[in-house]
Amino acid sequence: MQLGIHLMRYDSVPASALRQELADTVSAAEDADVAWVSVMDHYFQMIAAGFPREDPMLEAYTTLGYLAGVTSRVQLGVLVTGVTYRHPGLLAKIVATLDVLSGGRATLGIGAAWYEEEHRALGVPYPALAERFERLEETLQICRQMFDPANDGPYEGTHYQLAQTLCSPQPLHAPEIMVGGGGEKKTLRLVAQYGDACNLFATTPQEIAHKLEVLRGHCADVGRDPAEIRITMLHGGTDLLSGDVDAFVKEITPYRDLGVETVILRPPATSLSAWVRDHVAPAVRPLADLG
Repeated sequence: MQLGIHLMRYDSVPASALRQELADTVSAAEDADVAWVSVMDHYFQMIAAGFPREDPMLEAYTTLGYLAGVTSRVQLGVLVTGVTYRHPGLLAKIVATLDVLSGGRATLGIGAAWYEEEHRALGVPYPALAERFERLEETLQICRQMFDPANDGPYEGTHYQLAQTLCSPQPLHAPEIMVGGGGEKKTLRLVAQYGDACNLFATTPQEIAHKLEVLRGHCADVGRDPAEIRITMLHGGTDLLSGDVDAFVKEITPYRDLGVETVILRPPATSLSAWVRDHVAPAVRPLADLG
């Protein structure tokens, strides 16, 4: 199994120090062989997670562009982009650029979007849920088409019409597409049909087992081998904060047995770089030894 980190808060240092803090954090991650670094895609901090909306929040793809320049090995992605935030043609172009400039390390993480307040605050349209899922499916189709060097023709959908899906330069490797969320009727169906990876929330092994069984059912419906889909899981890593690596590994082992490949950790209210050095790094090798 692999460990990843999800940078979802930027309140540990003043804004003037964030540039160095992020560089130190991803440097520590690469030194420890952390496999994945992701950021959130929000305009405001998440009040639903108990944070003040006024807390610092960096724009996701600008941040990833910076991280690409100060790293060389970790996979980079957004966990996850709301489909409403960028036109799909622009999003595909942004991700292709990130892939080229990172040397082929970009993942496109995407979901149906949910944070209505930040949409309303900045005047970004926020359609009803059913329409957001329709737009998500069309966006997945458009990104697949734009990452295909043999197909730069038009795209005609219900919500999006593109006269030409030219994307030059092409990404070095077609970016992994990660669909975030565990909705059983729509989200996991989209994973089966279009995704290279999914991201689930760590609840219980029983719940994750159920979600993966649903995913396998959707894969059967569309003729897809579920082994082609990388399973990732967002986790709090509480035991690591107290230095109990053995307890963390014991908690994670049942998820490994279910097929979870990458565990992505969320930071506490502390220095991001110190968190990686002192709490994440000690768990990388023991988790890898699980196989």
